[in-house]
Amino acid sequence: MARKVSDSDSVRRQNRGLVLGALRLQGPLSRTALAAATGLSHASITVISHDLIAQSVIVELAAGDIPDTRMRGRPATLLAFNRTIGAAALIEVDVNRTRLSLVDYGGVLVDRIETPTTPTTFADVSPTAFLAERLQHLRARNIDDGPPIRRIAISVQGILDRPGHGLKWSPIAHFADKPFGRELAEQLGLPVTLYKRGRLLAEGARWLNPALRDASVATVFVGSTVAMGMTFRGQILGRGDEGATEFGHMNHIPNGALCRCGMRGCIEAYASDYGVLRSAYSVPETALPAPAVPAAEYDGLIARAQTGDRSATLAFNQAGRAIGFGLSRIMAVFDPAHILIVGPGARAFPLMQAEIRAALNGALVCRINGLPEVVAHHDEREPIFQGLMMKTLNDIDQFEFAGLT
Repeated sequence: MARKVSDSDSVRRQNRGLVLGALRLQGPLSRTALAAATGLSHASITVISHDLIAQSVIVELAAGDIPDTRMRGRPATLLAFNRTIGAAALIEVDVNRTRLSLVDYGGVLVDRIETPTTPTTFADVSPTAFLAERLQHLRARNIDDGPPIRRIAISVQGILDRPGHGLKWSPIAHFADKPFGRELAEQLGLPVTLYKRGRLLAEGARWLNPALRDASVATVFVGSTVAMGMTFRGQILGRGDEGATEFGHMNHIPNGALCRCGMRGCIEAYASDYGVLRSAYSVPETALPAPAVPAAEYDGLIARAQTGDRSATLAFNQAGRAIGFGLSRIMAVFDPAHILIVGPGARAFPLMQAEIRAALNGALVCRINGLPEVVAHHDEREPIFQGLMMKTLNDIDQFEFAGLT
């Protein structure tokens, strides 16, 4: 008898998860559309939707609230997430800034705050104390009308430790070897999950472009660091949630330019903003990388190259060459149909494009199968934020509401 109850609960949880997943993927849907999307019967959809509405997880919308010229006759009743039942706090930490976003359960941005990150930020205060204070500030701004926070997710740069509580290494000064994820969870009494930027790039690319959702895609971030996320036929590649690759720290030139990681010759040492800055001003390759490069400085280098400045043009050519040869090596073991360039470096893509393509042309796989489509996505924050948001809202769906009694 116990086994039957357990099996019944598992099926019920799975079916509820299917419904929530379909709504997350496709947006508001009618019961008929939900049945088609999930493969469940109309009777099952009726029961599940009744329960979810009673538990305030979803709500009914009048179809007129969402215009659709394809609909004729009597408008259907659409089901959508109840935005007021909860929220997610999303934190993006990188070399230059820390950004906190409050997103409601419907995926709507409620509030956002941004704080500069400097080389001394986490020397003066622990990561736990800094992030807790910023979260408290975000909460205080929305205490009257904001939905309750159910989960916290943090996008980080570096290599996660095995438990996922912190980082073993990070380009952000004084940020590694501190279990801030676990400490925040204990202090705030909320689930806290850390995600590598590369994995979020892959996740975000899937959500931003439905045409790429089931494709093999390499998404390359170029900016303060160089990172990559990969999907193979829609599945994200990597070591679990540690995920993706250390593409930026693949060796480009043995014993070459000094990287922030302390190694020499990494792709990042040539293609990141500090690598381009160093090359453009003919600073020795053994010089310590700049701890941070202001956005205006990087944009100024792009403008110089666009007007024909030879030093700046050469610097971006070297960056494109490093990225291109790195991609050609990746393609020896992984053959993506699409390569997306995102981040501040996407604005410099026209300056790097020729070298990237020249390097890819030298790869045997590309000569046989042709070049993948290489395009720039000009909103550097959108793929990472989108990936972080959808991962977190999906976790709320599946871990908090799919099994709700």
